Amino acid sequence: MDYVAEHGGDVYSYIENKGLKPLDYSANTNPLGMPENVKKALVENIDNYGFYPDIHCRKLKQAVSVYEDTDPEYFLFGNGAADIIFRLCYALKPKAALLLAPTFSEYEQALLNVECGIEYYNLNKDSNFTVEADILDKIGGKDIVFICNPNNPTGMLTDKELLVKISEKCLNENCYVVIDECFMDFVRGHREHSFIEYLEKFENVIILKAFTKIFAMAGLRLGYCLCCNKETVSKIKKAEQPWSVSVPAQIAGIAALGNRNYLTETVRVIEKEREYLTVNLRKAGFTVFESHANFILFKAGVTDLYDRLYKRGILVRKCGNFRGLDDTYYRIAVKCREDNERLLGAVREVLDNG
Repeated sequence: MDYVAEHGGDVYSYIENKGLKPLDYSANTNPLGMPENVKKALVENIDNYGFYPDIHCRKLKQAVSVYEDTDPEYFLFGNGAADIIFRLCYALKPKAALLLAPTFSEYEQALLNVECGIEYYNLNKDSNFTVEADILDKIGGKDIVFICNPNNPTGMLTDKELLVKISEKCLNENCYVVIDECFMDFVRGHREHSFIEYLEKFENVIILKAFTKIFAMAGLRLGYCLCCNKETVSKIKKAEQPWSVSVPAQIAGIAALGNRNYLTETVRVIEKEREYLTVNLRKAGFTVFESHANFILFKAGVTDLYDRLYKRGILVRKCGNFRGLDDTYYRIAVKCREDNERLLGAVREVLDNG
């Protein structure tokens, strides 16, 4: 068996093994690539890279507060959303947590690092991995609940009214709710689905977002959280290392937020190509699950699809290490048509060759 990364996006191991750059469907970044105005800003400001970063991210904070239409004092920035996930666990030190299954694995890893007990809310494939109202029955006795929305790797949204009920119950239970919206900007009408409008009603809610996926800036590492409870924000900030957000990351973030046409085009491309991939993967005989994000989860019925595509220069995300899934499940990013045609051609070739 060829090397399988714990996460997507490990093109480096493939290059080391094969000497070639793969077509990477394992990482869910924007297929339009980094915006041109971001590249320009990075080049024009290269002389500033010799300075220490602004530890308060003043200009970035102001730009993001305008973008999110939210009080700048509610924001905290980090070296990607994963940095903030680990940092908030170290700061809040929860003893009992509730996680979806399957969901993003970094929540579990960060919680285990602070010796937190974990209970799981198992999502059902027969209901398209949707979070249902019975999750409310599992909140009692918890210190923290993580909800990835849309969820990774399933791509499903959690109903906003249910999120309100979850937040209300958690508030009564003195429990934090972390709502991860790192893929929300890929969703059409994303502001209608985002929980940010309720932020000031729930001092126990922390919302995660990142530039990583939506602006194809994974290598620059820039994420942030929002919380109206300034004491909670202060606790999380005290758990950070100094200068966790680099000068290039701050410059890129400010430039990216000024490109609304890029975001509109992104949603259009993702909707069109997600449908194209879904239809053709189903024609190939795979069980493809509904998604609202820039990736698709499907069940292939075979355990060696990863290896077969790997040999053809294509990386997909093997999902057997997600809790609740097995090695017949795979996740792919949504890319532009030319790449999607290459992927589907390779899938057909694999199936035809048995």
